[in-house]
Amino acid sequence: MLKYAAQRILLMLVTLFIITLMCFVLIRMLPVAILDTQGEKYTEIMAKREAFGYGKPYLVQFGIFLKSIFTKWDWGISDTLYYGQDVAAIFAEKLPATMVVNLFSIILSIPIGISLGIWAALKKNKITDHVISTITMLTISVPSFVYAFLVQYFLSYNPGNLPFQVEFEGGIFTPRALMSMIPPVLSLSFGVIAGFTRVTRAELTEVLTSEFMLLARTKGLTRTQATVRHAMKNCMVVILPAIFGEFIGIMSGSLIIEKIFTIPGVGGLYLNSISGATNPDYPIFMLVTVFYTFISLFSGIIVDISYGFIDPRIRMGSRK
Repeated sequence: MLKYAAQRILLMLVTLFIITLMCFVLIRMLPVAILDTQGEKYTEIMAKREAFGYGKPYLVQFGIFLKSIFTKWDWGISDTLYYGQDVAAIFAEKLPATMVVNLFSIILSIPIGISLGIWAALKKNKITDHVISTITMLTISVPSFVYAFLVQYFLSYNPGNLPFQVEFEGGIFTPRALMSMIPPVLSLSFGVIAGFTRVTRAELTEVLTSEFMLLARTKGLTRTQATVRHAMKNCMVVILPAIFGEFIGIMSGSLIIEKIFTIPGVGGLYLNSISGATNPDYPIFMLVTVFYTFISLFSGIIVDISYGFIDPRIRMGSRK
């Protein structure tokens, strides 16, 4: 297991390095227009560019870029979006809003999704199963921004009880902020609920028809006892890694949902950094790109390694 984990982490670092290098070179090939060419901020930006090796060969610039990150955690300063401000500080300020909204979404989605999946599996080939399965497939097929518009109409516009946009003034956990987070949390939850429902239903249906479940019933266990004690335990081999992956991915957020509800998070920061054709902010773009890439690769590793811990019979990377 340790050998397999080390191999996966090494492969992740190599992949992250290649993607970062490609993005860095492509970004540096594009022109950057500085909005204000006067004042102290302009002088600071030009000094930072000089320190980062602007004008030198791209590989030299990339080496300076990596050295500044590993030695000083210096990702540069914003060129246009947050003129002259430190990029790492801006990112750290935006990350909590993304994490809180997505964490609430996952906490809401896990029990509902698993419960619906269990219900559908226990009612296999009956009307309940068909209804849940159909709704699940339709829910997965619809993009999250469609749910955002529906939630805004039915919860914010029509009754007018909930705000259209997230309001974090005064803090993330104030009553007003929590109320304003209900629409984006619901918009993000529909797809996650459907995903957990489909996985749970598929795994539990297969387990319920296995031979050891028939043996458990012949020993006198009721259907409920056999399902809880044996079937769900085997289903967790697949369901728990999916939950781990979702929890790791909460920091990545949703670009479109954050834009629709004006959540001051990482997703909106990413879109704003590349939204303008004349004034993109490449230092912010590089930081968020590396962050999203790392989260995606790391969540995959966590999911794969978790199989071995959940079920000791699984030997990751073994040839036998």
